[in-house]
Amino acid sequence: MRVMEQENDAVTTSAKGVVVRSAWQRRIVTFLMVFGPGLIVMEADNDAGAVSTYMQAGGQYGLHLLWLLVALLPICYFIQEMVARLGIATGKGHAAMIYERFGKWWGRFSLLDLLIVNFLTLITEFAAISLALSAFGISPYISVSVSAVGLTLMVVTGSYLRWERIVIVLCLLDLTWFAIAFLVHPNWATVAHRSVVPTMPPGGITSSLVFLVIAIVGTTIAPWQLFFQQSCVAEKRLRFADLKWARLDTLLGAIFTVCVAGAMMLVGNYALEHKIAFQDPAQLALALGPIAGSFVRNGVLLLMVNAAVLGTTAISLASAWAYGEVKGWEHSLHKRLWEAPGFYATYIACVGTAAAIVLIPHMPLQLVIISVQVFAGLILPSAIIFLQLLLNDRELLGDRWVNRPWNNYTNWTIIAVLFALSLVLTAQVILPNLFPK
Repeated sequence: MRVMEQENDAVTTSAKGVVVRSAWQRRIVTFLMVFGPGLIVMEADNDAGAVSTYMQAGGQYGLHLLWLLVALLPICYFIQEMVARLGIATGKGHAAMIYERFGKWWGRFSLLDLLIVNFLTLITEFAAISLALSAFGISPYISVSVSAVGLTLMVVTGSYLRWERIVIVLCLLDLTWFAIAFLVHPNWATVAHRSVVPTMPPGGITSSLVFLVIAIVGTTIAPWQLFFQQSCVAEKRLRFADLKWARLDTLLGAIFTVCVAGAMMLVGNYALEHKIAFQDPAQLALALGPIAGSFVRNGVLLLMVNAAVLGTTAISLASAWAYGEVKGWEHSLHKRLWEAPGFYATYIACVGTAAAIVLIPHMPLQLVIISVQVFAGLILPSAIIFLQLLLNDRELLGDRWVNRPWNNYTNWTIIAVLFALSLVLTAQVILPNLFPK
């Protein structure tokens, strides 16, 4: 078990030149030092696939699935709180802990699952960049290539803190979704009602509804998040005294992310109200321009790019951290490029290869985007089981930091629901007439 005296970069002392005189000031400074991983891991999950999925949900079913986002909020928090607690307790990444506690076979199984779904997701991120910037008349060969180079330069600076500050700014740019949601003038009473009262869309349970619900679950809670946040916490060298602030960071990130997802769904609902059919968010943005204005049009397109950049850097780092841990390489953003060549090479390979695949002509980009979210939903239950078992390992965490009984009841319920959704999707594939079209 990691000792309490571990080195900690997120100390409660003030920044250079600032004197902290009171307890409340010290608490604010401490929170700001710890702040970052929770917000980033949540908001980066509002990536290109999320934009497509949430807008499609609004475009097909209006506001009927808003309640599902609210229901997923506590689930997001409970899962990522466990990740933060495990990272603080061990000072190691998630992949390293699975190898250490469950052996090489299960370690390789979990790593392979992660790398496959991460790489497929990266393709969707660059697909979104291509779709969005093509609407501005920018060739995919330029937009995708420049984005890949920029994403590489953002990471290879040898400074975790610099990278984190850039990504936090990108997360906060998503506040623009709220402005766009207000500009499409939804019925706020209906929004409030549908957010708390589950309702069934017209037509009842259909195959497309089941597919979309699983996609929403897959994009709201993704396997890479477990690996990413634990490695982030290890990078910041947080200690047990920081746990309450890490929990607050994670809770605020979960609330912000679900609210942004709801705003995306409101934009999709606006398209439904105006009988606008669309295949992807870029197409929707162009259609919205004449009736909602250029701010909405350009905002949706640029926020698609922002979402893709956030998703790409976080997912690529999750893969690079996990692979570096397993290979025993230096795997830290505190290291220079030449100090951790394998780690940075993995990141660059993930970004570069995914970008190259997107440039293949006639790729069905929107189908790939939605399908990846469903695939993520399918492998999520097995990823959470490893996390649940690790959080009940008393030898690893001690009596104080293992899951409490209520944690376990909640988590096993979540796992059971996710497995049920996976079985439903499998049955739908095997028996395509199981649900009405």
